[in-house]
Amino acid sequence: MAEFLASIFGTEKDKVNCSFYYKIGACRHGDRCSRIHNKPTFSQTVVLKNIYHNPQNGAQSVDGFYLAKHSDVEIQEHFDNFYEDVLVEMEDKYGEIEEMNICDNLGDHLAGNVYVKFRREEDAEKAAEDLNNRWFGGRPIYAELSPVTDFREACCRQYENDECIRSGFCNFMHLKTISRDLRRELFGRNKRDRRSESRCRRRRSFSPKRERRRSKSRKKEK
Repeated sequence: MAEFLASIFGTEKDKVNCSFYYKIGACRHGDRCSRIHNKPTFSQTVVLKNIYHNPQNGAQSVDGFYLAKHSDVEIQEHFDNFYEDVLVEMEDKYGEIEEMNICDNLGDHLAGNVYVKFRREEDAEKAAEDLNNRWFGGRPIYAELSPVTDFREACCRQYENDECIRSGFCNFMHLKTISRDLRRELFGRNKRDRRSESRCRRRRSFSPKRERRRSKSRKKEK
């Protein structure tokens, strides 16, 4: 019996544990889900929830600017800037990153989620704890360890083939890709050079402490 339960754990046959949360680290039912969301106590992966805001999906960008019309070039540039900003900050502050993936879904449980897979579990744990005391683009960061380490199982294969009929409301990850130029720049040469050069030019979107931001807001209200 124990072997059987172990073999179906996290699958659709498992009537106790949520297969979507196990594979994707998110479930559209949230806390109302009838199955258990087993949150990991250790993992290589940290998820930053709803942190990326695609200007195409709303009137306001992650930087707080209202953008009415956007060309494909502008959207890609906006995303590339965001990706570089987050990747360099995460790796510079917490440790070596194996991969970083960003969801372009529209459903609340996946929209703008950033999944950062560190090389070491200790770095992921440190990041998850510290990030919850920080802000990005004027918004508080909500981060936690994620069960997802194999993104091939979490991604929508139909989307990758441009065949997904659920569009942005699919319950599997629709990952947004960076430009070839940025990929070459970030991953095609020494990481130390990448960090030092990117640090000099990237935008300072991260804020260190929530309390500082909130105190400023209170002053404005007065």
